[in-house]
Amino acid sequence: MIMPLKYKNFLLETPIFMRKLIKLILKLFGLVLLAGVLLVVFSAWQVYDYAQHKRPLPEQADAVVVLGAAAYGNNPSPVFRERINYGIELYRQKKVKKIIFTGGTPVAGYPTEAEVAQRYARQKFRISQKDIILENESNNTYDNLRYTRTLLRLNHLQRVIVVSDPDHLARAQAMADALGIDATVAATPTSLYYGQRKKRLQFMLQEALSLSYFRLATLFQAA
Repeated sequence: MIMPLKYKNFLLETPIFMRKLIKLILKLFGLVLLAGVLLVVFSAWQVYDYAQHKRPLPEQADAVVVLGAAAYGNNPSPVFRERINYGIELYRQKKVKKIIFTGGTPVAGYPTEAEVAQRYARQKFRISQKDIILENESNNTYDNLRYTRTLLRLNHLQRVIVVSDPDHLARAQAMADALGIDATVAATPTSLYYGQRKKRLQFMLQEALSLSYFRLATLFQAA
């Protein structure tokens, strides 16, 4: 690496102790930067791996957890609808006994994402009310699962299948593991991003960065 002339002159005019300290700081900065890049690369590989390779589902779980997504008034967005549909499919296949719909509302006075999902499931598929549990408070993936953990304990449920989009699964699994939830993630058969390469790459990068941030936050929290 060629050192700029100004930087060389600065080092020559600086006391030896300060020069060593500056070099040490630069080396540490380089190592931190390298570690950050490697973490993002590893997270990106995990996002891709979870999206491309299906995890075997348990023969029987206590509940399916449908992670929330946008809702428009009383109607689920296309992304949310696919998650709901797949959750209901697993319920109808008798792989689970209960369906947990998650998601609050960003605007007071509007139905929560969980309520929208319940309405859709009841009206379109005639799912029994007794088999539906609502988590109405969360506004992000981590809180979807954190509040769901409380509901699992209250309803004496343990093993769950978590449903979301393929590129969202790695982060969902990492968060479920961190919360001590016995979960297997399952991808929706279709996704809004299939066939849209640029948008999918953007979403995968976003997920890789979010997963990296979560791992760092978890690491510092544990420390």
